Amino acid sequence: MSDLHELSALETGAAIRRGDVTALEVVDAALARAERLGPALGAFVVLTADRARDAARALDRAGVDGAGPLAGVPTAIKDLTATAGVPTARGSVLGAGVVPAYDDDVVGLLRAAGMISIGKTAVPEFGLPCYTDPAGAPPAVTPWDPGRSAGGSSGGAAAAVAARILPVAHGTDGGGSIRIPASVCGLVGLKTTRGRVPAGPAGGDPAGLSVHGPLARTVADAAAFLDAVAAPAPGEPFVPAPPPPGGYLAALSRPLSRRRIGLAVDPPVDGVAVHPACRAAAEETAALLADLGHHVEPVASPLPDDVVSAFLTLWAVLSLGDPVDPADEPRLQPLTRHLRARGREVGGAAAMVALHTVQVATRTLVAERAAYDAVLTPTVALPPRPVGWFTETGDPADDFARQIAFTPWTAVANLTGEPAISLPLGWSDGLPIGVALRGRRGEESLLLALGAELETARPWAGRRPPGV
Repeated sequence: MSDLHELSALETGAAIRRGDVTALEVVDAALARAERLGPALGAFVVLTADRARDAARALDRAGVDGAGPLAGVPTAIKDLTATAGVPTARGSVLGAGVVPAYDDDVVGLLRAAGMISIGKTAVPEFGLPCYTDPAGAPPAVTPWDPGRSAGGSSGGAAAAVAARILPVAHGTDGGGSIRIPASVCGLVGLKTTRGRVPAGPAGGDPAGLSVHGPLARTVADAAAFLDAVAAPAPGEPFVPAPPPPGGYLAALSRPLSRRRIGLAVDPPVDGVAVHPACRAAAEETAALLADLGHHVEPVASPLPDDVVSAFLTLWAVLSLGDPVDPADEPRLQPLTRHLRARGREVGGAAAMVALHTVQVATRTLVAERAAYDAVLTPTVALPPRPVGWFTETGDPADDFARQIAFTPWTAVANLTGEPAISLPLGWSDGLPIGVALRGRRGEESLLLALGAELETARPWAGRRPPGV
């Protein structure tokens, strides 16, 4: 089959189960595209070709009778996530040569589902910014326009999926890091409920901002990926409601009743301007949801200044989570040094106040939108940004301010712990513009169902970047 890269993850798994193609043939095809397209896109930091082929051969020998729907499907792991025996640099020169001796839980869950990782996808240093410029490596760019950033921090994963190297890839999201690249690269990106996917044995952050989730070309693939990784694990500090009976993929086949949806196109942060194309994408999606029978009404969703300040304080403190020898601090990138310097200025008492402020605000935010099944917003406030746009002044404070102007909505779901999904429903001058739905905690199934309904009504699978 010469067009394996055109298949969705579920179609690929089905082709392997039917015997139309072997897992090794699928992995070989993915590796060939990764080697041909990956370098120009900045998608991968390492390819694990031998490991991937060994895993595929083992699966072919064992057979796929009784295997799950993603057995044999190629994927890749974000370079923030520990993978035993595979270099995990976390986007930093300080991580060169670091090879973990253990897997993070999500890696083992994907392996248990039969998925085969072909490597590690590019991330910015320690996953801190919303663009992906790894130290000492080319930036990750969107296949829709290689002169524009793929977003971050899951930018390498998004570039790989959008270029049809992989049908689905692993990402993490601590402030929008799945949904932002999904918007920029024309993909489905699902930020899961806090605690839905285990973060152990050593991962996660004390504030619970960051979670694991998929980047995919279809809603069904995102649901199948979530089925593979949504598993309870001993000792997890956050425990969400149970998954739906039969799982997330099965839930897509159930009828979807009329829902009440709030539309918020004004940014929650003061002083941020929304590009007309981003506003229009959300408003057109609202009209489509209304045509599908849902009740949509405007809703305000401002974030008080003290909550914004508290989130930024926590982000600066969390930037210290990667231990760095003081002698090595000058080797970090300017934004990383800037954030870590701010984090060191905070102090323990102020950090606790920030965390308490966020927890109080979470209760208020969730209560204010309790009447709505979901809140619809633009994913980001601007179309895909040119490479170097965030860093062009050389001032890391300006860099960070531009990130806030680019993505004012996404961090809300990280603060509240709620699920959110970005869908590629808007387009401007040939570039993708995502729209986002934020739901109640534990209700990924509803967001996926709404996404599937929108995908059926306005299909995007036929759109593909030029040259891939």
